[in-house]
Formats: sequence, structure tokens, C-alpha cells
Amino acid sequence: MINLQPRLENDLVLVRPLRVEDFEKLFQVASDPAIWELHQNPDRHELSVFKQFFKEAIASKGAFVIVDKLTNTIIGSSRYRLAEHSEEAVEIGWTFLSRDYWGGRYNKSFKTLLIDYAFRYFDYVLFHVDQNNFRSQKAVQKLGGTLIDKNGPLRHLHTATKTGLTFVLIKEGIA
Repeated sequence: MINLQPRLENDLVLVRPLRVEDFEKLFQVASDPAIWELHQNPDRHELSVFKQFFKEAIASKGAFVIVDKLTNTIIGSSRYRLAEHSEEAVEIGWTFLSRDYWGGRYNKSFKTLLIDYAFRYFDYVLFHVDQNNFRSQKAVQKLGGTLIDKNGPLRHLHTATKTGLTFVLIKEGIA
């Protein structure tokens, strides 16, 4: 059985299980409204909204904090979730990074750790992104994600609105 909260690291980042005591430091990152401006929940920078997001992250038993190893600072969060309709796929999502870490090597660094770990157990890694979130779309495409669905509901956001794009990464040797 896969451990959805492994501790992973490379020379740049540590990806470790989210803990209740991480709330304050993670909220410091998440309280920047610019992080959420293209997101389906643009109010996630507000304390009451972030508290619910954090509570769901803890309950998911698949959430992480991302730590910059050089400064030992929490710089963001991400999460695994087992795919709803396939035992061969896992989702990576709910990701956000401090704006200080945008546009560089950090997203690729921690996502590569998550993807490589996922491919030990699954043949497919899925990313669900809103049609209006061009930053996240570009980030997934930089990782090699292929668009496979243009009209998916983003159910993990408690909505059936069909504004979701689904991208997939396929384990080498499967296709």
C-alpha cells in the first residue's frame, strides 16, 4: 500500500507531511492574495477560508509542506489524492508556493519528487487545473503534462462547474 505522505527531499527542498503545528507558517505564505488571483477560490488568503482548506488538507492524509532547505522555511504546500475512477492513477494538486519562489526551479524540484515517488506505485499522475489558471497550466506543461480533458468538473473544490482541465503524465514504458 502506498504511503500518501512520504518524506522526500533533494538538494533544494524537503517535502514532508503536513502537521497541525504548521498552520501559522503555512498561512503566512497563503495570506498573499496574489497567489490565489487565478484560482477557483480567490478568497483562500482569508483566514476563515484558509482554516477550512487546512482542515481538509490534514484530513486528507496526503498533504505536504514544502520547505526551502537553504533557509529551512515553509514555502508552500501540495497534496496527493487517489484518483476517483482508476487504481492506476494518483492526483497531485492543491499546490501553492510563495511568490518569492515563482518562476524558478522550486516548482519543478518538489513536483519531480512527488511524481517520481508516485510512479513507483501508479502508471498515471493527474493534475486538475481551472481553465482560467494559466500559471498552473503552464507549470504542468513544463513538467510534461498532456491535456486529456477540457471540460472536467473540479469536484475537489466542491463544484460541478465544468471549468477544469485534466493533464496527465504517463509512466515511462506504459504508453
